[in-house]
Amino acid sequence: METLEALHSRNSVTSLSEPVPTPEEMKMVFQAALRAPDHAWLRPWKFIQVTGEGRKKLGDAFLRTATAVIGDLSEALVEKAKNAPLRAPMVLVLIADIKEHPKVPEIEQIISTGAAAQNMLLALHDLGYAAVWRTGKMAFNSEITKQMELPESNRVIGYLYVGTPTGRVKEIPKLDMNKFVSFWD
Repeated sequence: METLEALHSRNSVTSLSEPVPTPEEMKMVFQAALRAPDHAWLRPWKFIQVTGEGRKKLGDAFLRTATAVIGDLSEALVEKAKNAPLRAPMVLVLIADIKEHPKVPEIEQIISTGAAAQNMLLALHDLGYAAVWRTGKMAFNSEITKQMELPESNRVIGYLYVGTPTGRVKEIPKLDMNKFVSFWD
């Protein structure tokens, strides 16, 4: 797939099933992530690949986080938290490992991790797989970092749910570039 074709045709897909990328394919996906812009070569990106029973472990961390943040949960919220990672056969946890640096603030390191995630989405698409980037209450909070037993310097910025698309894939909307771009001549 040509680069521009991949950029123009990538789409978030929420209905995902097996198969997932092979270990060799995932090496290519992670190598693509490591090409993200990285000021001062801090390499703030960290990823956890979650499959099989690991998705239940992640669901347990979601449940503990929801309980700590929200408090008393209804049975529906308990099930939603526990089962969220089961919506796809593979989940990639996106983590920014923040380093103190006089010229590179935390937000820049988070953006770099976001760029790495976009590279992963494009690589997965190029390989014929699909994914959706999810955030919500299980991202950008210190409780999920604690419940996943990650260092305090880590920020979970989201999750890529990965698999093979099933069902109907939504149409990519046509956007008018002129609504988003201005020109200073």
